[in-house]
Amino acid sequence: MTRIITALSEISADYRALFVDLWGCVHDGVRALPEAVAALQAYRQTGGIVVLLTNSPKPRKGVETQLDHFGVPRDAWDTIATSGDSARAAMFRGAVGEQVFFIGEDRDMPFFDPIKVVEDPVEITLTKLDQATGIVCTGPFDPAADPADLRPQLLYAKQKGLKLLCANPDIVVDRGERREWCAGAVAQLYTEMGGESLYFGKPHPPIYDLARRRLQVLDQNITDRAILAIGDGIQTDIRGAMGEEIDSLFISGGLARAETRTDGQPDPDALTAYLDTEKAAPTFTIGHLR
Repeated sequence: MTRIITALSEISADYRALFVDLWGCVHDGVRALPEAVAALQAYRQTGGIVVLLTNSPKPRKGVETQLDHFGVPRDAWDTIATSGDSARAAMFRGAVGEQVFFIGEDRDMPFFDPIKVVEDPVEITLTKLDQATGIVCTGPFDPAADPADLRPQLLYAKQKGLKLLCANPDIVVDRGERREWCAGAVAQLYTEMGGESLYFGKPHPPIYDLARRRLQVLDQNITDRAILAIGDGIQTDIRGAMGEEIDSLFISGGLARAETRTDGQPDPDALTAYLDTEKAAPTFTIGHLR
């Protein structure tokens, strides 16, 4: 049974590091959430370490720039681990071959920038689908369009036996008041069609391995028992934390605000029903990070 809390400070002394989701927790895709920022700043002032753990397909530097734009101050976090960096490393190790068909927006082209952490990286060339050895997806071509619009290309790719590298396992995000589709929706459709999708963000292990490596650079002695994962994605943030046996704080006022009837704080009965339906067991729950 999850414990509903009213502030991060109620439990934060029990943890030496936080793995914090971004979208829906620290910002809304448009601007920073002031209470969340203040909570992270206060936690860091006690000596805690904040690792921003995001399913963004962007490289870490791209997320830093985005956070500056949204107004998230640098003193609210210590380091960043992105699904984009985890997926990029796999791509440059040859996970989908050298001839890549790209599904995504032009703004995600930095995904293909050279990477230093991979020895002898393969040379990636973007090509048409009929010449591709694999697919990289950072999101739909149009995040407002139904991912099913991609069914013809995905069917052809499945027939060719191409693997799809998913750089963001999220299904949807809310950009302000507008809901958008993510790469996870495309990968899910491809899998349902019989294709093979490779995932590198939450809830899958590679991004947690990357987050731990980021943490080790800052402090060598933090165990999983001293880490709290925070996020609003029940099938990404919370499912991932459960799989890694890390305690979790569910932000019910994000993607699941309607299902949990969160108005400031979640309705306990609605929250219980939602968690039972999702077969998820976050350690703690709060309406919004504060």
